[in-house]
Amino acid sequence: MPLLRRELGTGPSGLSAREAARRLAVYGPNEVRRKGRTSLGRELVRQLVHPLALLLWAAAALAFVAGIPVLGWAIIAVVLVNAAFALLQERQAEQAVETLAKYLPEHALVIRDGRPSAVEARELVPGDLAVLEEGAKVPADARLTGGGIEVDLSMLTGESTPAERVAGPGLIGAPLLQEPNLVFSGTVCTGGQAQAIVFATGDHTELGRIAALSQRTRRDPSPLEQQVKKVAWLIAAVAVAMGGVFLAAGVAVGLPLRDTLMFAIGLLVANVPEGLLPTITLALAVGVRVLARQGAVIKRLSAVETLGSTNVICTDKTGTLTRNRMRLQAVWTPEHGREPGPWDGELLRTSALCTTVTRDEEGELHGDPTEMALVEGAAAHAAPVDLDGRDTGRRALFRFDPRLRLMSVVQDDGSHGLSVIAKGALETVLQTLEGSSGSAAAEAEELAHEGMRVLAVAVRTLPSGAEVPTRRQDAETGLRLVGLVGLYDPPRPEVAAAVRRCHEAGLRVHIVTGDNGATAAAVAREVGIGLPRLQVVAQSESIGDHELDALLASADAEVVFARSSPETKLKVAAALRAHGQIVAMTGDGVNDAPALHRAHIGVAMGLSGTDVAREASTMVLTDDNFATIVTAIESGRRVYDNVRKFIVYIFAHLTPEVVPFLVFALSAGTVPLPLTVLQILAIDLGTETLPALALGRERAEPGTMSRPPRPSSQGVISRDMLIRSWGYLGTVSAVLVMGAFFYVLWRAGWHPGDPTSTGSPLHHAYVTATTATFAGIVTCQVGTAFAARTDHAALRDIGLFTNPLLLAGIAFELVFTAALVYAPPLQSLFGTAALPLDVVALIATFPVIVWGTDELRRWVRRTHHHTKR
Repeated sequence: MPLLRRELGTGPSGLSAREAARRLAVYGPNEVRRKGRTSLGRELVRQLVHPLALLLWAAAALAFVAGIPVLGWAIIAVVLVNAAFALLQERQAEQAVETLAKYLPEHALVIRDGRPSAVEARELVPGDLAVLEEGAKVPADARLTGGGIEVDLSMLTGESTPAERVAGPGLIGAPLLQEPNLVFSGTVCTGGQAQAIVFATGDHTELGRIAALSQRTRRDPSPLEQQVKKVAWLIAAVAVAMGGVFLAAGVAVGLPLRDTLMFAIGLLVANVPEGLLPTITLALAVGVRVLARQGAVIKRLSAVETLGSTNVICTDKTGTLTRNRMRLQAVWTPEHGREPGPWDGELLRTSALCTTVTRDEEGELHGDPTEMALVEGAAAHAAPVDLDGRDTGRRALFRFDPRLRLMSVVQDDGSHGLSVIAKGALETVLQTLEGSSGSAAAEAEELAHEGMRVLAVAVRTLPSGAEVPTRRQDAETGLRLVGLVGLYDPPRPEVAAAVRRCHEAGLRVHIVTGDNGATAAAVAREVGIGLPRLQVVAQSESIGDHELDALLASADAEVVFARSSPETKLKVAAALRAHGQIVAMTGDGVNDAPALHRAHIGVAMGLSGTDVAREASTMVLTDDNFATIVTAIESGRRVYDNVRKFIVYIFAHLTPEVVPFLVFALSAGTVPLPLTVLQILAIDLGTETLPALALGRERAEPGTMSRPPRPSSQGVISRDMLIRSWGYLGTVSAVLVMGAFFYVLWRAGWHPGDPTSTGSPLHHAYVTATTATFAGIVTCQVGTAFAARTDHAALRDIGLFTNPLLLAGIAFELVFTAALVYAPPLQSLFGTAALPLDVVALIATFPVIVWGTDELRRWVRRTHHHTKR
């Protein structure tokens, strides 16, 4: 301590006001600074030139060119809404750092020029002598020079138990947060009074270091975001290439330039799935609402899909796997071992007297969870302790010393006189005993391996008339071991089943905790983590990158990372990402913020978590329950499957939209254009949107959590999906709608090459034929919607009427189509005409044909797969 005073130039009178002002100029203000925000305009431009946004811009421009400004403005609104979502996501890291700053107090009490003085906390400098009292926030990192306090370090350590900090020498080799004489910026003093020399302020504090980690930790795009961007570029390339090729082909075969340009525009519009991005966005939003009802609040829409591809969960132990409520589990006495008897009550009553737990007017206990468990355990063994009587009979209290790991009291129970009661770590209590107890050490180790926190309890009866010891070294000597108490924080009852579901689904579960390795390993084994093999890293702070890579590369092992630090969590998250894993990481303290940023899915605790952890996270558990994570992963898989279903549904209509233009081009104009640009827009932005959204609400198919996670490299659009949508569903639909088009024309006496322009005898028949093409595509959509509801299973396995939203969406698109076909104002706008009954009867068969051919294809695939097995 004298060395620290010399280094910082601090005397008993603190710094002078002049010296404090000089140091403030040198070290800067005591505040957590954040990097300047990136330009809002630059971020907005980056979102507006997203490839799918560019395609939507093109679609909007075409809508304006086509003379339908309402559709154009609607598409622009979709682009802007999606850009706004992305901008909100970009701001989350900065919000986390801003929330960190809120932990700093506004004012601090310091001694300057020999007098106590209240100053703004931002004006604190290294060397200041701060006064810390109960209820005050610690304004900077400091070393105690006098007195002792209890500090709530939960924001840094995640542990709810207050830690005692006293003036005195440090522990050699102890982690910074466990140093018994250090306090840290932003933590809260819950009791006592002390003076401390400030040695770090602002960005140099532990709080500032975590803020810097949070800012340096980038948040990569989700798998869905990356895949949608790739798909968008693919679609754009295909659309532009096809437009260019057929534009050149049209000119080569002698089509008029106007017709050729119309063809190119129609081909581009047909290839652009205008409803894809808003449909994905809305489907993910629905997933968010469903998860919120299940106890998981999702802050980023794309995270719903990322959950579905998660293959590793890194979880805390206390409060997430366990109930965060200690209970008495085992009692051992030197004379009787674990054999139950009246001696258990004596041991527990003695241990409960050595506590500082209080009881409120409602009868609720308050205080250290371990001590609360002792008081409750004594009551359960018919040896209750009157807490008011305990305090009345207390003659001395030597608080828990983190260096000694021991607490003791001098108690007057009225009948037996004064006695000293001590409780703490066995190795410390053994040093206070008058004799030895060799068997206690072996028993304590066994209890620890069973996952219990072990406390030793010892007593000494003072002679009649003896003085009350005033020093703890005088009190804590010549004791007799009464026994050992094993306390246990039990796992949540639903966790074991949730872990089993994880294993069935191919997920690995690692525990990353600040707790003891043996205790964490016992909890892991109880809930089923570590099958078939459990690895325990007792001091995970010291693990190197090569050793970490080897651990995580093991395919059959799950790992307990004990005594972890903020850097450990960050290191584990980064290593798993480097191995190509999709990582969900839980956390509740400020110290967890960097790792929550780095993981694909940062999971914060809603009940016990800090504001910083919630800001940095992607998902907040309102019940702090591990099982909710597994439920969210299952929901994520369902949402991902449903995204693929409506992509199949949307893409299946590209073929019947493109084929009419190909027929027009390849026939060199002898076949008039079977579909207009406005009718395509009516399909892409009108009739297909609601059924696509309804497909996003499909229930999970059987076996969703029985298959392994999909590889992170697997795209949201696969080759099989394209073959199914473009090849099977799309081809069948294209053949049907072209059949309807030619049926109407041939019925009117049309022959290839006959004029169908305005004023010609066949013009009305041509308008009716294009209307039949348009209506035919819509009815094919109905069959595609039912087909897309399952990937492999038959429709009867999930039920025809189990998705009422889809039925409502289909009803809407049929009513919308009927309005376009039969309402005169819309007829003139979209170039449609009323369809005769025989044409209506013809296209009414299309849904059954489209669905039936795909059902037959899936039956063949299932049969073939069963035969191969």
